[in-house]
Amino acid sequence: MQNQLKNEIRAILSGKSQVRHGTAIQAASSHLGHGTSTSPKSKISKQVREQETKDLEGFISQNNLWIYDLDFSNYVSEGAEQRVYLKDTDRVIKLNDAIYYSSWKDYFTNLLLHNFFFPDTSYELIGFTKENGSLYATVQQEFVTMTEPTDIEKVKSFLESNGFLNTRNNDYFSSELGIILEDLHDENVLTRNGVLYFIDTVFYLTEQFWE
Repeated sequence: MQNQLKNEIRAILSGKSQVRHGTAIQAASSHLGHGTSTSPKSKISKQVREQETKDLEGFISQNNLWIYDLDFSNYVSEGAEQRVYLKDTDRVIKLNDAIYYSSWKDYFTNLLLHNFFFPDTSYELIGFTKENGSLYATVQQEFVTMTEPTDIEKVKSFLESNGFLNTRNNDYFSSELGIILEDLHDENVLTRNGVLYFIDTVFYLTEQFWE
């Protein structure tokens, strides 16, 4: 069963299979090549990262994916990795510079994994923007209204029932899949009417995933 699930995920990451809102993400990821590891411990040089960003910007220009008219008036919040703005009553816009990842390729892999595991809060890549010389991916996502505080023990129980065991604090690991899932505190997992909504996730693949 786990090998079947791995193969399904691999097909999505390679663009051979579809996932909700995955087309644009898969296209951008494919443009950057076919890397196989997104371990948080793997690092690329500053020069390689800069070249990757340059290649990505070429892809953005070729496909008319630059966004110039973002409305920054409806600011919601921000963290180390992204800023959040309200687009309308149903959706938010998130700007992410992929700082949590060693490469843009890894960031796109995270989006695809999120959309696979949590399709009800899937990310839709709508374009890119630049600010102070930095490149930001622009995604939109359903706006989830919280009706009650999130019980982290319920998050832990839900993830454990799906094969992700708590390793420390708010981080998890599926030893059967070789996938790390981090940063699931109560601001990244919201509760609406008793249902958990994973709105911000940090996925990494390990070498074990590709075995």
